[in-house]
Amino acid sequence: MRIVLAITGASGAIYGLRLLEELLKDGHRVTLVASASGREVCSFETGVELGDAEALKQRWGLPDADLTLRGVNDLWAPEASGSAAPEALVIAPCSMGTVGRIAAGISGNLIERAADVMLKERRPLILLPRETPFSAIHLENMLRLSQAGARIVPAMPAFYQKPATMDDLINFVVGKVMDQLGISHSLFRRWGS
Repeated sequence: MRIVLAITGASGAIYGLRLLEELLKDGHRVTLVASASGREVCSFETGVELGDAEALKQRWGLPDADLTLRGVNDLWAPEASGSAAPEALVIAPCSMGTVGRIAAGISGNLIERAADVMLKERRPLILLPRETPFSAIHLENMLRLSQAGARIVPAMPAFYQKPATMDDLINFVVGKVMDQLGISHSLFRRWGS
């Protein structure tokens, strides 16, 4: 599967990193796009720099993984066109600013334009908003996006799988995103299993 993963400036960069790791391990072609604030938050929260594809692949021991990095302002990238749209776009984490701009149809950078492409082409757009509490404006923007076809997967871990570590909590949320992509995984124990 050809997937674009975008990381924006909301707290929770670990969700994007963990998803990237799982997608690459599973053999998917991933294009990574990070906003400037997404890069800053990722570096601050995890110590991981998002500017070097080879270093990211080496981080997980995946030298042959299919990973492409795109600049957030590269509107000439194939992902900015419906004629070259990927199979899915995940924005994890997704800031409320990004949610608002996509909901308003603003395409000022590659992340926003790729999201616009996914909506108009009726392809999977999965947003992992990481904010609390939500304001009425946040909720209205997410409702608008949901009505347009986006899938909203908030970073809300469950506890029925009896998490013992932080990784268990992260894996639950990442697993829910993978469920939306139709990708099988064993990141968490399902209800009733």
